[in-house]
Amino acid sequence: MKRFLDVLFSLVLLIILSPLFLIISILIKLNSKGTVFFTQMRIGRNNNLFKFYKFRTMRVGTPNVATDELGDAKSYITSVGKVLRKTSLDEIPQLINILKGDMTFVGPRPALYNQYNLKELRTKAGVHALVPGVTGWAQINGRDHNDDFQKTELDRYYLNHKSLKLDLKIVLMTVFKVLRAEGILEGGNKRPQVMEQAVEHKESMSI
Repeated sequence: MKRFLDVLFSLVLLIILSPLFLIISILIKLNSKGTVFFTQMRIGRNNNLFKFYKFRTMRVGTPNVATDELGDAKSYITSVGKVLRKTSLDEIPQLINILKGDMTFVGPRPALYNQYNLKELRTKAGVHALVPGVTGWAQINGRDHNDDFQKTELDRYYLNHKSLKLDLKIVLMTVFKVLRAEGILEGGNKRPQVMEQAVEHKESMSI
């Protein structure tokens, strides 16, 4: 049922948003050198890798790491990219991933291929068995403010409580969060207390 709804709604949205899709593509090409789409290998269901699509928001040559790991992420983001990231319009191409079956609308956000700590934590928690989503429980409960351990715990909650009702709640809350641009941090803006929690967690893992 969930897969049927994914295919149905992704097709409908791709058709409805096609004019916006075209406009954004033109703006990206006019604003900076490079491709319209940003593609990256991400970790999918059962830790299988897949090609992940987004509108490109950063300059060519940006280090291929999570945004919160860039020392000064803002210096890499294009002027058009700033708007796309703030409004989450850069996520629209993930409708292609949903149509292909790589992703679903609601699930854990797909980790980068080199986020080994997050991959390990999710595997131990059983979260790796879920299809990754465009949005998820962690995205409406902290988003970029969460470290890997916190993300995994929130994803574990979703794993244990997933239902159509919870999915609808997450989608509605996501719209609300996007409109308010909540939970977005760029590079060096990550909260000190979150960084401290991440360090404490790493230290506890090594004891």
